[in-house]
Amino acid sequence: MKITEVKVWLVEGIKYNWTLLKIYTDQGFTGVGEATNWPGSPVVEAAAQHAGERIIGLDPMRTDFIWTKLYRDLNWVGPFGATLCAISGIDMALLDLKAKVLGTPCYELLGGAFRKEISLYANYWFLKGKHIAQDYASQAKQVVANGFQGLKFDPFAHVNYLYGDDLKTNLALSKEQQDHAFDLSKAVREAVGPNIDIMIETHAMLNFKTALSMAQRLAELDITWYEEPVGPENLKTLIAFRNRLHSSISVCVGERHYTRSGIRPLLENQVCDFIMPDVTRCGGPSEMKRMATMAETYGVLIAPHNPNGPLSTICSAHVCATIPNFFKQEYMFTDVSWRDQVISHPIDIQQGKLILSDRPGWGVDLIEEEMDRHPGIRKERKGFYI
Repeated sequence: MKITEVKVWLVEGIKYNWTLLKIYTDQGFTGVGEATNWPGSPVVEAAAQHAGERIIGLDPMRTDFIWTKLYRDLNWVGPFGATLCAISGIDMALLDLKAKVLGTPCYELLGGAFRKEISLYANYWFLKGKHIAQDYASQAKQVVANGFQGLKFDPFAHVNYLYGDDLKTNLALSKEQQDHAFDLSKAVREAVGPNIDIMIETHAMLNFKTALSMAQRLAELDITWYEEPVGPENLKTLIAFRNRLHSSISVCVGERHYTRSGIRPLLENQVCDFIMPDVTRCGGPSEMKRMATMAETYGVLIAPHNPNGPLSTICSAHVCATIPNFFKQEYMFTDVSWRDQVISHPIDIQQGKLILSDRPGWGVDLIEEEMDRHPGIRKERKGFYI
């Protein structure tokens, strides 16, 4: 069997474009994948198209060989970024194709299931209202009413310090802005009660002093983790941050770390309690499984980053099914109306959990006509960075 074609689509999503792809073979078998990243989705699209051209004529059943070949071939333009997004999407599609040939769900190829109901935490649940405490509280209650046992938000992004004419180059917050961020977070905690996980995101958009002081202040709210207090390029700064952090605060990083090599120094320096690889960025499901195994040896939990499209959500869940050190998977609580229309079977969400099917592969195909009805937006939209 040989690969004959790789097609790539940009499809509009609720937050940004999804990059979806499909691999075709000379024996009629196909596989679907996702390489979503943002901003710069046209760059990812081009990378996926180029990587797809490089695998024409290869045997799609040799999934690890193709992963290694692409990684080594494209390493000259960088071992992460758009290159790894393309590899991630192709790896996802190849595993789907292989599992369909074998007539088995992908989680069986990845080692078999510890669980088939995947616990989710909600993101993108706070779009209504004016981004004030009472609006956040009411929307957080709706998340819990839908069965979710965890939710995440960035209380700092919504105080407008990064948007508009008042951009602060030192990434600081005024006392008033810090109070507002804390009040939002406190309102959410009071609304959902003590038993719901609350994850606080910073997007590495605070300077060291501000990030540390806000983490210490938020400790009283019993948050589950404090996310990306430092950018992915600053390991020593992250170590210093962890050493000065309140003992009850856990750190989560990893959405911008690529491959097992990228998380190795994080694990060796014990700077995080949670790793959040993104299956469309980190190297795909094959690499995410390897990263999870590495993290397991250090007692670190996996909570996949996933503000992406439907294939990312399903694929991440298959990987989560197969790892012992799974915590919760990110899920877009609000999404476009066509999310389940671009795939052949809707994602099965019940009481805050994704229920895996036993259909072969990821259990879905892409509906090309529906993707064509929702082309990606080529001009980047301004909006809240979450």
